[in-house]
Amino acid sequence: MKFSKLSQLFLVSVLGLSVAALFSACDIVTVDYVYVASAVVASSSNGQIDIYAVDSGSGALRTDVDPVSSGGVDPVSMAVTTDYKNLYVANKGSNSIVHFVIGLDGGLTKADSATLATAPVAIAVNAAGTYLYAVSGSASASLTAFPLTSGTIGSAGTPIPLTVPGYPTDTIIPTAVNVLSDNYAVYVTAYDQTAYNPAGGATSTANPGWIFGFSVGSAGALTASTDSPWQAGIKPSAVTSDPTDHYVYVTDYVSSQLIAYTVLDLGSDNKLRFLPSGPFSTGNEPIAIVIDPRGRFMYVANEQDNTLSAYTIDLGTGTPSVIVNTTGSQFNSTDSQPVALMVDPALGRYVYTANYLGNSITGFILDTTSGSLKNTQAQPYPISGSRPTAIIGIPHGNHATQSVD
Repeated sequence: MKFSKLSQLFLVSVLGLSVAALFSACDIVTVDYVYVASAVVASSSNGQIDIYAVDSGSGALRTDVDPVSSGGVDPVSMAVTTDYKNLYVANKGSNSIVHFVIGLDGGLTKADSATLATAPVAIAVNAAGTYLYAVSGSASASLTAFPLTSGTIGSAGTPIPLTVPGYPTDTIIPTAVNVLSDNYAVYVTAYDQTAYNPAGGATSTANPGWIFGFSVGSAGALTASTDSPWQAGIKPSAVTSDPTDHYVYVTDYVSSQLIAYTVLDLGSDNKLRFLPSGPFSTGNEPIAIVIDPRGRFMYVANEQDNTLSAYTIDLGTGTPSVIVNTTGSQFNSTDSQPVALMVDPALGRYVYTANYLGNSITGFILDTTSGSLKNTQAQPYPISGSRPTAIIGIPHGNHATQSVD
């Protein structure tokens, strides 16, 4: 039988739609939801959160749920509780932290919020889901703890000022915050703008980069660890810890280095000591860092290079070693200016970066044996806003981090 050209086109269209519907219904399984905060939205002065579903087989992203307002201006950081029922967004432009309840479909419903005296820079939630920590300030840095009750934000504790010993009047700029998974320690990175200020010159002789450590008491009280703060290069930009809480890692934006520390007196004083084999090289201007759920691999986003640096972690010593991928390069290309990244929490098989100038997300498939990366399908993925600043994910349904092996 012969068909006219119009009939052929109609048949192809019908078949294409049928195949797409079958693929959507039968083959696409959502393993995670990914949230990306963007600072600029054409229709609103507030920021926006785009919501993506992750295909378990390919790591490709698709939008199943409409984006929501970040609840404030200029979102810069996000955090979730470990039961994945609550998401928090720090809005720098409105000095606020907004709490969203996460629905079964990944959708977000605004629940409550808190206001800080100064602009938040970064937030983190402890594993117990009992405290949210915020670092804030553009002229004077402070750490504030908020109690959480079933996700609801309580009244803020007294902010703790971050100052460098011997230099009480220097301007300290916070950059990141991390909580150990045992809930007993909080670490904050910051730099001394009075000692490091390329635009206006330095007037202080203090070391520029620092990491501040605090032990958490039974009632949530924060106590500075012995001899905290510790030197952290010139301009520390991000901080993370391994799942066993034995090692802490900091990226130095200016020196293009990764600084590693051992945690001493874990669970009591939680002080840090330099890993003797460090520091370690990264790409140019490292801005974000993440460790996979197994604690075996670490990835660093390099803002100037548009790349990721990949490392294996020696579980006995904490020493990171560069992973050479199949193309013989230690780097993996992203879209323009990656500023945040995450590893999917359900399977630990996918890595995503939020690209500030690219207005996009770059996806990678993580080889769980070697830690090397290759791109996911059809990436980079566009966002509906622009200037993304933060990215975070949650497992979907029965997929839990315990399934990672």
